[in-house]
Amino acid sequence: MYTFEQLRGFVAVAEELHYGRAAERLSMTQPPLSRLIQKLEREIGVRLFDRDNRGVAITPAGTAFLGEARRLLSLAESAPDLARRISEGSVGTIRIGFTAASSYSILTPLLDHLTEAAPEITVDLHEMVTREQVESMLTHELDLGLARPPFDPAEFHSRPLRREDLVLAVPTGHRLTDLDRPVRPDDLLAEPLIMHSPSDARYFYDLVVSQLPVVHDNAVHTVSQILTMVTLVGARRGVAFVPESTAELGLAGVEYLPIRTTRRQPVELHLLWPKVSQNPALGVALRALADFGTTG
Repeated sequence: MYTFEQLRGFVAVAEELHYGRAAERLSMTQPPLSRLIQKLEREIGVRLFDRDNRGVAITPAGTAFLGEARRLLSLAESAPDLARRISEGSVGTIRIGFTAASSYSILTPLLDHLTEAAPEITVDLHEMVTREQVESMLTHELDLGLARPPFDPAEFHSRPLRREDLVLAVPTGHRLTDLDRPVRPDDLLAEPLIMHSPSDARYFYDLVVSQLPVVHDNAVHTVSQILTMVTLVGARRGVAFVPESTAELGLAGVEYLPIRTTRRQPVELHLLWPKVSQNPALGVALRALADFGTTG
């Protein structure tokens, strides 16, 4: 097998087409350089140079080998720097989990911000509910999450990215659109409700029942995804409680009305990451995202 020393000698002779100049360039004498080239030719089984009294000429095989030799030397020279950058986290992959609702509100601007601030970090996206994100971070399968609280402070760090109001999605032209005030719970006594699943959308389910005295007998559908909810609303199957950012979907046939809740902007989305991480790129990503997000 040939060595990098042989490759460097070959490239020098190929570029200089003169053993003396190539040897001087490599800070060595000509006889050892000649032996390097001869050994390299034996190793790969082809003649790389034609030599005669008139000088040195590279063979067609040598010309073909020259490109590969330069590529191998370039890789060898850049490998230590790449290893250092990976160790420091400036190069690497960050695995980000996100809820479906965050994909049409904050995910794209977050990715744009991260790409601009840390362009050499590759992002691997995973759509997951908060429970799945938490489990994946604990097993080091995920590095960062866009998730809903609460979180175990013994296991995770978090900071709020967005707080927003809960609104009522209703079909276009619904009678409640004529109100000149926020919707109250007594306005919904006769309304069919599309509710969040208490198991698969626990955060939103708990939030709704804590903010509004909902009549569960009115629930006609129970689903886990907000997009499904507003699609059903657009089909005039009922009304639904959704985060204000749902309006950014621009779904036809749906309007969004303010609701009187016990707390302003109760819907929260947090940046979540484990206290213990094996990925150096996580620290770089967190520094890049330090000034991203809003609390209101």
